[in-house]
Amino acid sequence: MERAIVTSRLSLRMPSEPATAQDVATAQDLLDTLAAHHNECVGLAANMVGIRRRIIAISDNGADSAMLNPTIVEKSAPYQTEEGCLSLPGRRATTRYQHIVVRWQDLDMVWHQKRFSGWTAQIIQHEIDHCDGILI
Repeated sequence: MERAIVTSRLSLRMPSEPATAQDVATAQDLLDTLAAHHNECVGLAANMVGIRRRIIAISDNGADSAMLNPTIVEKSAPYQTEEGCLSLPGRRATTRYQHIVVRWQDLDMVWHQKRFSGWTAQIIQHEIDHCDGILI
């Protein structure tokens, strides 16, 4: 189900709670909402649709996927960039890392760990920041 996008900075600054198996439907809602916004968005966090759970959805070279309880466990090669956000107007400067290793659970609550680089790594970092209540 597509959900409305939250624009309240106060709401977006509140850190998310860990996701559980009961939150899998929220992950699917995020994927549906991401699909509805493909023209303007490559990632979403659950708090962007009003649900304070550690869940993100990303578009990785056209393939959408959800991550529950994502955590960056390693990062390297920092760089400066500018990003926009579906929840906030304009673009802002931020520091990102070219390479990251992420640990997360899939929709079956199975743990994974994988290295991401480049654009996909940047998307994941932006969405994990949302989970932590960090706005660029």
